[in-house]
This record gives sequence, C-alpha cells and structure tokens, in this order.
Amino acid sequence: MNLLLDTHLLLWAAGQPDRLPPPVRDLLLDSGNQPVFSSASLWEITIKRRLERPDFNVDPRRLWRMLLANGYRELPVTSEHAIAVHDLPMLHKDPFDRILVAQARTEAMVLLTADATVAAYGEGVQQV
Repeated sequence: MNLLLDTHLLLWAAGQPDRLPPPVRDLLLDSGNQPVFSSASLWEITIKRRLERPDFNVDPRRLWRMLLANGYRELPVTSEHAIAVHDLPMLHKDPFDRILVAQARTEAMVLLTADATVAAYGEGVQQV
C-alpha cells in the first residue's frame, strides 16, 4: 500500500520518530507498504521555515535527501492534483493539506494524518 504522510507525520518520521503514533510506526515498518512524501510538503516546510516557525525548523534539502535515501518515494504535484482540489469541500482552509488530500485520492493512496479536520475528508484519508 502507498502511504502518503502529511507534513507533520513526515517531520516526525524523519526527526522525532518517538512522536509517531504506534500504528504509523507499524505501517512504516511493514515491508508491504511504500512510504511516500509530497513535494507540497517540502514546499510547506520551506515556506514555514522561512517564516521562522519553530515546528518547521528543518533543512528541507537535507530532509529531501534523507527521505529518498531511506526508501521514501517522492510524489510531485501535477496539474491533475491541483484541479482535483476543486472537487473537495471546504472542510480545511490550509492549501497544503487540501493538495495532499487531492493527491491521495487521485493516486489511490492513503493519506496518513493526525489532523482530525483533514481526516474529515474521509475517502483516501486515515487519521492515526
């Protein structure tokens, strides 16, 4: 199964794995699953780091290299993903979360999130 991690879970997996909920750790350790990160998450990290948000204090270049080296697959944002955002109800105003939901649905992946508002999208999203 392809598992798309939302940005916070991605940051925790990379730098603070003890913060990951045990079900996420189990899913990531299962060799039958492919962890995936979105280029949108790296974009979000880059923007929020520049805004000096303390929860985004990570070098995005280093994170990108580390994720690839550890078997994560990168999912670029495509026009199809961007257009799919149009079909989402306005449950969440964060454009980064909305594109992740659209990507998960378009690519038939499971978006893992700890955010209850993102999880409210249902299809393609699993709250952990």
